[in-house]
Amino acid sequence: MKNARILYVEDDLTLSFLTRDNLERAGYIVVSCDDGIKAYEKIAAGDYDLYILDVMLPKIDGYTLARKIREKNEAVPILFLSAKSTIDDKLYGLQLGADDYITKPFSIEELVLKIEVFLKRSQVDPSRMQKGNICRIGNFTFSVSELRLTHGNTETTLTHREAELLSYLYTHVGSILKRDDILNHVWGNDHFFSSRSLDVFISRLRKLLKSDPSVKIENIHNIGYRLVVSG
Repeated sequence: MKNARILYVEDDLTLSFLTRDNLERAGYIVVSCDDGIKAYEKIAAGDYDLYILDVMLPKIDGYTLARKIREKNEAVPILFLSAKSTIDDKLYGLQLGADDYITKPFSIEELVLKIEVFLKRSQVDPSRMQKGNICRIGNFTFSVSELRLTHGNTETTLTHREAELLSYLYTHVGSILKRDDILNHVWGNDHFFSSRSLDVFISRLRKLLKSDPSVKIENIHNIGYRLVVSG
């Protein structure tokens, strides 16, 4: 998805210049900001295809910006790119709705690859919008291709990671799935996504599914998870 618009928020001007230059060479349109206030204004004023956020920013931090983005758009890919590298920092970023969290120093090749993957996932392919992509999960209707989960009059747009995870659980409904199998299917060989990271996404799905008590994601101790639909 070349010519995609990316909002990149980084207060280190040298790093920002080098990263923006590489992303533009890769074919992306990059709008950069060096503080949270400027980024907040751009988020409010326009739409972007993907957001890259530092965490430690002047005036407004990256976590707050992520909340603002999610209030406006539930599905657009968000990547954190930060020197804050503890597991708690990463998990908190994912809990806010981010799709990925990359720690500094980082490889520009890795960043470009992740951007390409997320932008491909964010495109809805009309050829996939067929009956087979509409799932019934208890009282929910799940449109895989549109990332939409509907319950009664309530409609929620999932992030791409959430949709992939729910789709994988659904295709194996009633079966116990090992953690490693889930991680390999949804995140591939991305070694950052540990079992604790998976737990964050499971927790996000459980919150979305809690309005129907017949639908549960069970934790199978020391093994993995199982999607159960009763009744």
